[in-house]
Amino acid sequence: MPNFLDLSWARVFAVFLKELVQMRRDRPTFAIMIMMPVMQLVLFGYAINTDPRHMPAVVEMREDGPMTRAFLASLTQSSFVDVVAVTRRAEDGEAMIRSGQATFLISIPEGFERRMVRGERPQIMIAADASDPVAASGALSAIERIAQSAFASEFNGPLAYLAQTPPPYEIVVHRRYNPAGVSAFNIVPALLGVILTMTMVMITSIALTRETERGTMENLLATPVRPLEVMIGKTTPYVFVGAIQVAIVLIVATLLFHIPFTGSFLAFLAAVTLFIFANLMLGYLISTVARTQMQAMQMTFFIFLPSILLSGFMFPFRAMPRWAQVIGEALPITHFLRIVREIVLKGAGFSDVIGDLWPLSLILLVLATLALLRFRRTLD
Repeated sequence: MPNFLDLSWARVFAVFLKELVQMRRDRPTFAIMIMMPVMQLVLFGYAINTDPRHMPAVVEMREDGPMTRAFLASLTQSSFVDVVAVTRRAEDGEAMIRSGQATFLISIPEGFERRMVRGERPQIMIAADASDPVAASGALSAIERIAQSAFASEFNGPLAYLAQTPPPYEIVVHRRYNPAGVSAFNIVPALLGVILTMTMVMITSIALTRETERGTMENLLATPVRPLEVMIGKTTPYVFVGAIQVAIVLIVATLLFHIPFTGSFLAFLAAVTLFIFANLMLGYLISTVARTQMQAMQMTFFIFLPSILLSGFMFPFRAMPRWAQVIGEALPITHFLRIVREIVLKGAGFSDVIGDLWPLSLILLVLATLALLRFRRTLD
């Protein structure tokens, strides 16, 4: 049993000073220890919103009268939806919902006001992208309240008889792509992106850092192998690991959760390939900065947290503040989640996901360039 009375506080203080010096020299670890709680506070305090607002909506206006204009004005002023387009063509709204540019398509039919005055109870059709049930449910009830308030302000004078219960119109909601509101249809396909991000980045960064620690990387560089050849040779084996993970997720999603795969498999394969390489390049870049495996793991988690919170995996992307969306657009997983959900649930093809394929390709190019430049600088 240790005798605390025999402790030398001078020696304890010496060890304490030595640890402080070592902590000061290990700047990456110290910076992550300070920045991690700050980042968590900022993300959870400002970026995360469990009450989705400012959801994008497109309005199909086939009737241009005082009542419908009042309804459109109320929608525009509302904080629940953002009217991103007004059109008279149903094809435009359908394309925007399918591509993810709009969450709602609000359709006001021709002759709406005339039929309402006659007491025929015309319908306002709302097509909602229910691939994310959380994002759709809250705003739908808000749209009904907005319509009630906007039309009530017009029911005066000769039209006062329309201020009745039930209202002289009907709102019909069609939930697209996930009519039953099953959360697994939204979460399980997106888990593929989360799993690939966590494993590809962490495995690559730790494996390469381990070789640097053991000195085997120096032995490899003593050979005629070029830096680009080292990068390709080191990362390619993990592509097969990612392919196995993709196959497992797809099999489980189909057999256990009965999630349909309705889109283009070639577009899906192209997106998965780009995403895997982007994560490998990110892990490779981390390995050129980290000095130890512990630092590599810490840096991986430092990137993994915003990837989970700012990509639209757990919370609706459109409901986040603008600065958070800008950061999210720079993350590979954000574009990959959109592509996967559109292909799996919406039956999308190459033309529908090209808006996220080219940013994903650009991110891959930037990460690969930075990793190669950083690797050359490390050699020098």
